[in-house]
Amino acid sequence: MYFAALLARTEDGWEASDTELDDVETLTDLADLAREAAVDDDTVVAFIEQEDAWFGVIRVDGEDDPRVFLSNAAAAAKSSYGAMLTDELLGREEDDAADDLDSLDLDGTEDGEPDPDDNNDHDHAPDESLDAVNGSDGPPRGPLGDAALLADLGVSEQELLALDGDALSTIADSLGCTEVLEAVR
Repeated sequence: MYFAALLARTEDGWEASDTELDDVETLTDLADLAREAAVDDDTVVAFIEQEDAWFGVIRVDGEDDPRVFLSNAAAAAKSSYGAMLTDELLGREEDDAADDLDSLDLDGTEDGEPDPDDNNDHDHAPDESLDAVNGSDGPPRGPLGDAALLADLGVSEQELLALDGDALSTIADSLGCTEVLEAVR
């Protein structure tokens, strides 16, 4: 289950709206949605969270390129919106991601590769990801992106990197918009 919200900075504080991501397929789509919510081309911060497994913060300032931070890229890459953001941060093209999916058998293993969950003796620990087993460069098991994207708004890079649990509420506290965010939750 996803939670997504847009926070648009105004002269009077922040305005929040919950965000429907059904039509969002790329970071450009998300940035366009954020720009539509902006007041006078001011800052818009988009939050995406998936059941405390990971959260993402996307910042859009006018026509500047969006800045993105993911709390756990490996966890995010397992979901559609997280994969979109992870692929963008890693510079992967959509075709690359589609090729990865095409090479997977229905059981999730790559063509010709043994199933990592079977009882055969493997040279890897049971909790290693398929990417690690196959030697490909998967997303890191931790933060990815621009951890300083909220520094000028009151959330330092160190604070953002240390967040877990209800991170979006902590960020909202620092931005001074807890009530606004909770209204759309």
